[in-house]
Amino acid sequence: MKKKPAKDVEQSLGLVKFISWSSLAFILLINLFLSIFLSNYGRQEVLSKQKEFARLLAENLNHQIYQRFTLPTVLGFGRVELQQPAQYEQLEKVITSTIHSFHVMELRIYDFEKRISYATEKDLIGQTGYTGEAVVEAMDQGKSDFQVLSRSGALGGILDFNPQAGSVILRTIYPLRTERPLSSGAPAGVIMGVLEITQDITDDYQKIVNFQRIIILSAGASSLALFFSLSMIMRRAGRINAQRIQEREALERELQQQEKLAGMGRVVAGIAHEIRNPLGIIRSSAELLLKKAQGTNDPNSRILAAIFDESKRLSKTVGDFLDYARPKTPRQDDVNLSAILDQVLAFLESKCEEHGVTVTRGYDADIPVKGDKDLLYRAVYNIVGNALDAMSQAPRPEGHHLSLQVSQPADGTLLTIADTGPGFDPRHKDKAPDPFFTTKDTGTGLGLAIVKNILESHNATLTLDNTETGGAKVEMLFPRP
Repeated sequence: MKKKPAKDVEQSLGLVKFISWSSLAFILLINLFLSIFLSNYGRQEVLSKQKEFARLLAENLNHQIYQRFTLPTVLGFGRVELQQPAQYEQLEKVITSTIHSFHVMELRIYDFEKRISYATEKDLIGQTGYTGEAVVEAMDQGKSDFQVLSRSGALGGILDFNPQAGSVILRTIYPLRTERPLSSGAPAGVIMGVLEITQDITDDYQKIVNFQRIIILSAGASSLALFFSLSMIMRRAGRINAQRIQEREALERELQQQEKLAGMGRVVAGIAHEIRNPLGIIRSSAELLLKKAQGTNDPNSRILAAIFDESKRLSKTVGDFLDYARPKTPRQDDVNLSAILDQVLAFLESKCEEHGVTVTRGYDADIPVKGDKDLLYRAVYNIVGNALDAMSQAPRPEGHHLSLQVSQPADGTLLTIADTGPGFDPRHKDKAPDPFFTTKDTGTGLGLAIVKNILESHNATLTLDNTETGGAKVEMLFPRP
């Protein structure tokens, strides 16, 4: 019942937020529609002007070819034969002087056999199979056609702020006609061939795109201005609400953690008070007696060794309880993560050799992170030690492999420790970091819990997974220093 008012407030704020964002979406859609309509209208007007200029260029080129090439050639040679070098050179001079400074990328002339009789690209001369539907219509019906081709499309052009030359082209298909009869009795306006002119209009088209951007940005800015007052109120209300929820949740978590740690602290304090001092005496005494017994080949040395080993294990258990119940506040020093990895591997080198484990080091010599060197060493040591223990329990003839890799993703420094052991049981993987959860007969279930606490105190994250081959994979993601 206590949470109902807070829940009602959250629902009402959510409704207001939904209405405000819906109104913003509506305003944006209306303004976006108007801006697209206006910008497309302007684009069509400018492109129509470009097509008119292209028509004038084609008409002028038709006139120049007829006056300066067709008539003189017919009078001088009797007929047009572009296979003759003299005629071809004369036509090329006429065309080059006419299309100069008009950004013409390519020009072709098709004859009635749909063959390219002239082209600025010499390799195409004499080729067939390049005539499209527009060329055929121009040849048969005398129709002109204008095609605007863009590599990126309309939306892509708006997003392309550095277009390359030739990104937008205007292709003009124009029937090449006679202006007056070439012989007595022949009609004027006879189609002699088809012109295909390809112009680069990228610069002019970019001006249209800039105009569209201005309209769209203006519409967006006006929408944001209309929505500003409402959004400011909603953002403030949302921040206050979110802050209160976070504070409440943080307080609840803190209280729960404090209660847990307080209860654990009382238990551990009692254990430490009752066990630690006598356990230390037992351990040191057993170690002293063991050394003497081993020197004299005393038959009781096995019993003394067992006492010494069990006292060490019990001491470690008490230490784990203390470390979990009373976590140390980490320092925030500049730490070289690679030095910690080298130190851990050097300490466990003999254990790796004992179990036939080869180690791959995939990290640089200097990997800076912020944190407590001792705590980070313990976290890495626990993970590597667990990996070696798991691999030792599942020997294989070809031996095992341990990999330590460090990468630098955008969100921090990622340490990946992978082995070839049995891996995590999918049923227990999520519970593995929980305190007191263990699948070992002699484990306390605090190893991964301590590692998780250490990493969380460093604002780092711990991820447990399995490799593709089935081994365990542990990832530690540290924030950038």
